[in-house]
Amino acid sequence: MKLGLPIILTIASLAATADARSLKPEQEALIKPDGKAVSCIPISQIRSSRVRDDSTIDFYMNNRKVYRNKLPSRCPSLGFQERFSYATSISQLCSTDIITVLFSNPNFMPGASCGLGQFQPVTGAPK
Repeated sequence: MKLGLPIILTIASLAATADARSLKPEQEALIKPDGKAVSCIPISQIRSSRVRDDSTIDFYMNNRKVYRNKLPSRCPSLGFQERFSYATSISQLCSTDIITVLFSNPNFMPGASCGLGQFQPVTGAPK
């Protein structure tokens, strides 16, 4: 019996501006939960992502929803580098997946690998 190899997707989140880091307290206060947290989000619906700090990533979806992922532990250099990659063999990004920080050198050298948390839908997250 011949088994097909799983397709592995790797996507890098590249921050477009320097303001991608932590929000000001008054901006953070505007972000509110908007429903129950989910374990997975469809990769095909992710429009962009924004690294907020070493343990927070906002995922902006095609349908205008925003999912905030609070990593269970701090991921060293994530907030400074503001870019990461992930690999998955399914069409969803899940809380069981691992991200890897990418350093902004000529070769995008990999840094720390860290687990994701639940995806909490939120309102009020600025781009």
